[in-house]
Amino acid sequence: QTSPEHKRILEGVRVLDLTQFLAGPHATLMLAGLRADVVRIDNPTTGDALSDSPIYYGSNGPSFEKHTETDLGVAFLKRLRAKKSITIDLKSSEGRLLFAELAECADVLVENYSVGVTERLEIDWPRMKQVNPRLVYCSITGYGSSGADAKRRSYDVTTQAMSGLMSITGQPGAPPTKAGSALADTISAVFAFSGVLAALYHRERTGIGQFVDVSMVDGLFSLLFDEPLDCYDRLGLDYQQGNRVMRFSPFNTFPTQDGWIVIGCGTDSMWSSFAAAIGRDDLVNHSEWSRMAWRVANNEQVETLVSSWSVGQVTREAVEMLTSIGVVASAVQNIEDLMRWPHLNERGMMSVVEHPVLGPLGGLKAAGFPLQFSDTQSGYDSPAAITGTHNHEILQSWLGLSEARIEELREHKTI
Repeated sequence: QTSPEHKRILEGVRVLDLTQFLAGPHATLMLAGLRADVVRIDNPTTGDALSDSPIYYGSNGPSFEKHTETDLGVAFLKRLRAKKSITIDLKSSEGRLLFAELAECADVLVENYSVGVTERLEIDWPRMKQVNPRLVYCSITGYGSSGADAKRRSYDVTTQAMSGLMSITGQPGAPPTKAGSALADTISAVFAFSGVLAALYHRERTGIGQFVDVSMVDGLFSLLFDEPLDCYDRLGLDYQQGNRVMRFSPFNTFPTQDGWIVIGCGTDSMWSSFAAAIGRDDLVNHSEWSRMAWRVANNEQVETLVSSWSVGQVTREAVEMLTSIGVVASAVQNIEDLMRWPHLNERGMMSVVEHPVLGPLGGLKAAGFPLQFSDTQSGYDSPAAITGTHNHEILQSWLGLSEARIEELREHKTI
């Protein structure tokens, strides 16, 4: 049986968090979910990048404008859970020396500055490796730390554009479309999370840290290029296929009386079950319709048939019927449906957000930790911390600094 001290996978792992916006903070949020000791490094003058960004949430609920001091950015409240905050002026020599002392005690450093910023601040990997050869240093950038376009700045949407994702998203003939969420940021965050874990495992075996180079474009491209997109033109296919999956038919969203239903027949036997269920026994063993290759090549005919049936159905009843015969089907759920879905709630994926001053905010939810383990704990057990909350705690417990020294750093505006 696992001993109590091993109940938290990354307990005792110290993470210096130099991240901002979404990609970096989401990566360190995942590390915090495994109970690593994640410490944000915030600017003592300007604070963090998220608490003063709309949409805000406070005692009066959500708002576009900040009305009281307790109104904090929703992104701050969600993305910075279970992390601590200290302040250091990284542009000052004293601040850089202080940061180097912390790096010497740390296990992991995560940053998502533009390429070149860490060199100017003198906290780049070559320097930090000299300070702490066991350090795992993770950098998340739009295009990676090397290559012809490494120094290009990026946002989630430009990364989706440059990776090719926007060119294959949306209906045929429609303008290029980004995914509905910030997919480039969050996917790169998960790549960073897995890269850090792999580097920590490598360090366990070798005693040596290393640089983890995460490119948002690389991550997206590696996922979308599983599809044979380089064959589409020769097959006369449009790169934008809407909700279709090109290997199966039917496989799409279809209208119902009260909404939309997703229907997918991944095998010929599923198609046979579907055809029989909608009263088309003539198509169950048909020489053409019963074959996936024919249905994929003649998908428009297949979808016309399915739509003519689905449009007269009630979504819930259709899903239940199709599921009962082994056909993959589901309703298209919106956020209200998700909030009410017992399954997500039972798995702990709907967490009440806690405000650092006001406490639990009943009207604001955030996602729980998406990995569950049989014998270890995970999740977020504290709210986002106001900038500088843990200055004394970290500087004393990590570095053993005295009250007088901490006060001196404050007087110098180093922290």
